[in-house]
Amino acid sequence: MARPIWNGSLSFGLLNIPVALMSGEKRVDLHFRMLDARDKTPIRYERVNAETGEEVPWKDIVKAYEYHKGSYVVLKPEDIKSAAPESHESIDVEAFVDAESIAPQFYEKPYYLVPGKKAEKGYVLLRETLRKTGRIGVARVVIRTREYLSAVIPEGDALLLMLLRYPQELVDADDFKLPGGKLESYRVTRSELQMAEKLIDSMSGTWKPGDYRDEFRARLTKVIEKRMKSKGVVKPPEDDKLPEDAATNVVDFMALLQKSLATKKRTPAGKTAGVVRAKKTAAKTAKPRAAAKRRRSA
Repeated sequence: MARPIWNGSLSFGLLNIPVALMSGEKRVDLHFRMLDARDKTPIRYERVNAETGEEVPWKDIVKAYEYHKGSYVVLKPEDIKSAAPESHESIDVEAFVDAESIAPQFYEKPYYLVPGKKAEKGYVLLRETLRKTGRIGVARVVIRTREYLSAVIPEGDALLLMLLRYPQELVDADDFKLPGGKLESYRVTRSELQMAEKLIDSMSGTWKPGDYRDEFRARLTKVIEKRMKSKGVVKPPEDDKLPEDAATNVVDFMALLQKSLATKKRTPAGKTAGVVRAKKTAAKTAKPRAAAKRRRSA
């Protein structure tokens, strides 16, 4: 079961409703890894100094704000912490507005508000009052270390917390050249307008989210499955470590031989020649010693 982002309270006026903040979305994107085409080894991204090209360890990395091109001011962790809001476990509703007064481009990310124990009454009270009045609550909430503007919206049996974008995050429509003014300016006739309305009516229906799916993801998944059945699969190299006994004084030669046969590996020629030479040298040295020993005995 999913874990809550945090447990706190939803407050408006003097009413506090214990709630748990739960994510309202799930990621279903297909994630890809970058591999070296030569040996199919994963590529590792490193933090490097732009001037020297050397890797920089985390302990030597600081955060800075670029106020001009190439000019920075370094911020310490306590600087950032001093600007963070104090409240981390409360959703504070500041106002209630008509649901249709917030334009679609302001909505960003959904969360579910789940009532805590014995908090169902206040939860239902707020949910039904919002539904009856056609209003939504505008609130502020802190998630992790950042404060967000949000909207509390009734949806079925749930209260949704929808994160909102600040006006500064949106591009003004006036920045674009858009067709405004009267229809006559664009030679749109009444009959064309009526025909377009009929077409829209003929295509109208009930919104059923289950009727829609990510077709690109589905097709790409089939491509991946087809590729996996062919020779496109890259498997990790087999573990070629010696048995644990090989690291001790008691060597399991049978196991080593069996492993060598199984992997079709042989002792390198250089090492084999060295062993042979060592045996021959030992044999030559042993013969004079044996002869000397026999003379002393006689």
